[in-house]
Amino acid sequence: MVQKQAFLKIIAIEVEKNVILPFRRRKSKIMRTKSSKKNKINVITLGCSKNVYDSEVLMGQLRASGKEVTHEAKAADEGNIIVINTCGFIDNAKAESVNMILEYADKKERGLVDKVFVTGCLSERYRPDLEKEIPNVDQFFGTTELPGLLKALGADYKHELLGERLTTTPKNYAYLKISEGCDRPCSFCAIPLMRGKNVSQTIEKLVKEAEGLAKDGVKELILIAQDLTYYGLDLYKKRALGDLLEALVKVEGIEWIRLHYAFPTGFPMDVLEIMKREPKICNYIDIPLQHISDSILKSMRRGTTQAKTTQLLKDFRAAVPGITIRTTLIVGYPGETQEDFDTLKDFVQEMKFDRMGCFAYSHEENTHAYLLEDDVPDDVKQDRVNEIMELQSQISWDLNQEKIGKTFRCIIDRKEGAHFIGRTEFDSPDVDNEVLIDASKHYVKTGEFVLVKITEATEFDLYGEPV
Repeated sequence: MVQKQAFLKIIAIEVEKNVILPFRRRKSKIMRTKSSKKNKINVITLGCSKNVYDSEVLMGQLRASGKEVTHEAKAADEGNIIVINTCGFIDNAKAESVNMILEYADKKERGLVDKVFVTGCLSERYRPDLEKEIPNVDQFFGTTELPGLLKALGADYKHELLGERLTTTPKNYAYLKISEGCDRPCSFCAIPLMRGKNVSQTIEKLVKEAEGLAKDGVKELILIAQDLTYYGLDLYKKRALGDLLEALVKVEGIEWIRLHYAFPTGFPMDVLEIMKREPKICNYIDIPLQHISDSILKSMRRGTTQAKTTQLLKDFRAAVPGITIRTTLIVGYPGETQEDFDTLKDFVQEMKFDRMGCFAYSHEENTHAYLLEDDVPDDVKQDRVNEIMELQSQISWDLNQEKIGKTFRCIIDRKEGAHFIGRTEFDSPDVDNEVLIDASKHYVKTGEFVLVKITEATEFDLYGEPV
């Protein structure tokens, strides 16, 4: 269980510039009254795409039970019943989730909402502490307690709703969660504590879900899991991601299939052969490497080495020329020396990743790495994050300059301000490049594909004109 001092440090966080104290200590003089709003359930999602998927399933179940439900509505439209789907991955995510819980617990105290329910990873991991510190929340639920949450909301869990959900993404793309949990032993990661062991969905169920999404106008499937490469080992006794892809490319209406969160150890190489052969599978892969120094990789329990990882990436590029590789790195891990960090920088410079995210190490309770001394100062961690991202910024600039004058097939996600916003097959929503089209000069239809000639480029954005 999280140490008391650490948890209270997270609890006492500024919310909209006002510190809200733990409710068990707070003597409010406000008379609680029931809000005048009719029963409407507002679901608020924090964290990763897997949480987005879970919220969509929850909302689909609620809608099937005749409940009025909305997603992240504000002010007068937000409803009187709040469900907060939390993240508990690293300190910043935990802080954001606690802030949100406190904000709505305070609104309940002031009679602005009637009920507040909390679910997701933070609730799964810290429920006893949360219940004690924020008793104004009606009930906390873990990551596997959807039927119980639905019952508390006056709805029935409908087993027949295989994959049916209320999507919150733009109509042209949707996440497809192919498995839950993780069997990997990474020393720094608390996901198995919150999500459990790997449990794959059957190919038949996922194909049916994809067909339903396609009928609703979805053109792009983004496959997500804690580890895509582990898919099928529990059901089919083999790595079956390739088999799943072979089935999904046959779904009529789906034009792009994108792969997120692959693990570098035990990667099923047949996936690359299918990617090269099947035009529906984007030449794109998100493969979080975390680090490259052999000593850090060993301590992280990643099951690989710098030499093996480097060869894997070379194999990717040889098998699928032009493949876009996104990765994620962690700096400031216990024991990371300047030499380890320099090795990582040299690797980033050599590999020239198309996309990258970098995070400062977060010392997570009950993980294997928590037994180690968190000996890299916070300011050094942040300096290293900045160094890596500055290096990547230059790499991204150089790669994007090469795109000027070229034409790409883009999907148009939305109109925002003075621009239509699209993406190439080499870009995933929210985390990668966007293609901006001047809406005062050109009109393109959202949700549709269009050919765009790139005219300008920055480090992380492309500007173009439809052709």
